[in-house]
Amino acid sequence: MFMIKTIFLVFYVLGLMVFLIPLGIIPALFYFLGFRKSMAKVIHFFAQFWALSSIKLSGSRVTVSGLEFVPEKGSVCFISNHCGYMDILLLLAYCKRQFGFIAKKELLYIPFLNFWIYILGGLFIDRRNVRKAIRTINKGVEMIKAGNGMIIFPEGTRSKGRGLLPFHPGSLKLATAAEAPIIPVAIEGSYDVYEKTGRVVSADVKLTFLPPIDTSSLPLEDRKHVLSDRIYAVIKAQLES
Repeated sequence: MFMIKTIFLVFYVLGLMVFLIPLGIIPALFYFLGFRKSMAKVIHFFAQFWALSSIKLSGSRVTVSGLEFVPEKGSVCFISNHCGYMDILLLLAYCKRQFGFIAKKELLYIPFLNFWIYILGGLFIDRRNVRKAIRTINKGVEMIKAGNGMIIFPEGTRSKGRGLLPFHPGSLKLATAAEAPIIPVAIEGSYDVYEKTGRVVSADVKLTFLPPIDTSSLPLEDRKHVLSDRIYAVIKAQLES
């Protein structure tokens, strides 16, 4: 039963991603022609529908709290722990605004997925090439300064049930360089949906947006060290509560 459900959901997630591409190309073209604000909402609507319907089909019970801390517009950077594959789906489905994210370079070569990452405002980073990585980060900073939202997973990889992993040094540079408010995000239970057993099962998942942290008034030294420890502690406390 679980295997049938897993196969069906995999085909649904991939199939809908491909099916929605023609619907995403037209607003993407208008987006690059200058109709950025309205077309960004259309693109986000398609992505949100894809994510929300996929989560519903998994049978997972999702609890969302703290949405009052998410600004409807303006620069913002979300800092989240990263449990499993479902995390991006959760954020696309339940965060009430558009956002992009930094994706590893390898995802650039995955057909269809690369298209959606790109038109949603995502950036591909080559961590092995310092110069290219810096250019990617700088581009992300400019996007945030222009009033967009970005999400960062500072652990650098999925924790896979191991709890909150240490943050990578310099992972918050995107937010601090843009002097954007940071909203910590705690995700619980997403690993249980698929990766824990290798099959899709119904699980209790919790998505919590925490009070924003202002970075514009932080001293330079605090941006490098204290801020990372503070956000880590806030997310960890939520996960352990």
